[in-house]
Amino acid sequence: MATLPLLLEAEQFAPLCADPAYLIVHLGKESVYQQAHIPNAIWVNPRQLVSGDLPAAGKLPPRAQLEQLFNDLGIQETTQVIVYDDEGGAWAGRFIWTLDLIGHTAYAYLNGGLHAWLAAGLPIDNQRHSAKANLIARQFDWQTTPEVDLAFVLAHYQSPNYALWDARSPEEYTGRQRLAMRGGHIPHAVNYEWTQGIDKENALKIRPLDVIRDELAVLGLNTDKTIITYCQTHHRSGFSYLLGKLLGFNIKAYAGSWSEWANRTDTPIALD
Repeated sequence: MATLPLLLEAEQFAPLCADPAYLIVHLGKESVYQQAHIPNAIWVNPRQLVSGDLPAAGKLPPRAQLEQLFNDLGIQETTQVIVYDDEGGAWAGRFIWTLDLIGHTAYAYLNGGLHAWLAAGLPIDNQRHSAKANLIARQFDWQTTPEVDLAFVLAHYQSPNYALWDARSPEEYTGRQRLAMRGGHIPHAVNYEWTQGIDKENALKIRPLDVIRDELAVLGLNTDKTIITYCQTHHRSGFSYLLGKLLGFNIKAYAGSWSEWANRTDTPIALD
């Protein structure tokens, strides 16, 4: 089994998709999966990655629930996971972040996901596939470094060694669109909407990384700082987390995100 790059092109993987050594994970709407997916891909409901508990619905579910999911998927230490979605990488990024949390780093993101696969004219499948679950439950080596909580953000948002990356829309960032009790953003956070990293004219593939790196550097997001990314529920910031990894950033994600921060009255906000 070949070791694949983190950013994997559809044409690179097409000759390998029949190899059972690879676990292909399709995230997104079940209806899309039923119509078309990469051959041998297994559908994962993105809602299994979040607690769903309001107001901060994007926080993690209980560890036991995630361990059950990954054991049901048959993820062993040597399993190479190929992750994609049908929306440009947000749910795929969230899944990759979750893999980082359980200490599983053998994965690749299929650039552009289903859109890129279809655009390349590659074979598709519409049959449901099931994973071969682990007969003996794997004990995962949970990591704390990929995730930060509200207390951590409160303690570090003013530090010159940290930078906050808000992956929401400019309207949400400025408070013109409010999706929580309060509008705005975490003070000192900079706004680079997640879709800015996607080429909508090229099958939702990631734009050239050198260009993105320069754009982020102007905002103060670079390898010199620890980056904390967030959105509303750590769905969209799943993509910015993935993008940060591709750029070599020391990046973490705040899963509580704006839905937790802005539905409290004891957290500072900014509107500029």
